[in-house]
Amino acid sequence: MTEHLEINKGGKTDKYATLLPQIRSVVAGEPDLIARMANVCAMLHETFSWWWTGFYRVADDNELVLGPFQGPLACTRIRRGRGVCGTAWQSERTLVVPDVDRFPGHIACSAASRSEIVVPVRDASGRIIAVLDIDSTQPATFDDADREWLEKIVALLQ
Repeated sequence: MTEHLEINKGGKTDKYATLLPQIRSVVAGEPDLIARMANVCAMLHETFSWWWTGFYRVADDNELVLGPFQGPLACTRIRRGRGVCGTAWQSERTLVVPDVDRFPGHIACSAASRSEIVVPVRDASGRIIAVLDIDSTQPATFDDADREWLEKIVALLQ
């Protein structure tokens, strides 16, 4: 299976294609999930220069808690079904939001955020254990190419 997707918007798929094996190498053999998340965050954030890149971990059946991240101050806890993160967790699917101001119930941790993507992170049994949350200061930053690549990246955390 090729790691290079057909869509190449501004060279971003080239960046993902280069980054994926690097991330695979960094997380391979590291047993600590928090350490793996921290490095994935740093690598994504450094490569793409997004506004905010981070994880929210499942704390219990009703709440996500802030995990490793890169960027400015963040919300610490998010309830299941609230905001983009809580909704992605509840719906068990990746959400791409081109304009956060048009997302019902968006939680504005920062007024600078304009678009967002949230990708569920699953353990080996398929249970969601966290979500990867990425925010941009530009509208419509994320698309299906980001979704596909980021889903491949979070799968490396299993």
